[in-house]
Amino acid sequence: MEYPEMYKYLSGYHNLVHYARMVPGVTRARIDEVVSLVKLDNRIRDKVKKYSLGMRQRLAVAQAMLHRPSLLILDEPTNGLDPAGIRELRDYLRLLTRTEGITVIVSSHLLSEMELMCDRVAILQQGKLVDVKPIQEFVQSADEAQTYVIEAIPLERALDAMKTMEYVKDVQALPEGLEFMAEKERIPDILTDLMRADVRIYGVQAQRQSLEDRFLEITGGGQIG
Repeated sequence: MEYPEMYKYLSGYHNLVHYARMVPGVTRARIDEVVSLVKLDNRIRDKVKKYSLGMRQRLAVAQAMLHRPSLLILDEPTNGLDPAGIRELRDYLRLLTRTEGITVIVSSHLLSEMELMCDRVAILQQGKLVDVKPIQEFVQSADEAQTYVIEAIPLERALDAMKTMEYVKDVQALPEGLEFMAEKERIPDILTDLMRADVRIYGVQAQRQSLEDRFLEITGGGQIG
């Protein structure tokens, strides 16, 4: 489905009719149903050669859904799409999993997009399955201590105070504030100590690892697939 091939001289509807003939039991009502699911109602009678790549991707999803599969496997479905098209396709796939009760497996090198699209992630390295986890388990820190950034004024006073705190590790100044590592339960103590040092606090933000960060960490910087 990376670049779906359809009969461009036929309409989207007649493409679906053609594919429906290959599977017994697919009715015209089912064709209308999948067209509605992928939101192509207004353009389904147009010839496919007039479709954008995003519309062809949606038509390909509709074609794959005709026989009510329990599993749908897509290879790089967002390739070539603009940001709006990527978001649309992501929303359609999530809608399909809810309304059709199917499992969708997506193969992709776009890890940032997979982080937004998927509930679970499997990492392959050199043809071997490395790990499978829910997305939240992949991106959360593996250590007890997490990285935070705190916005405080005056910055130098905050830095000096945090260097004396035994439950703060690796504190350093950044343009946006102070970055440090600490256990979540210690954050109230850190804020209390900073206020006692006459430091004004404007915000504390936990720095969550991205799926890309975790992939590089797990694979040692190797390649996917």
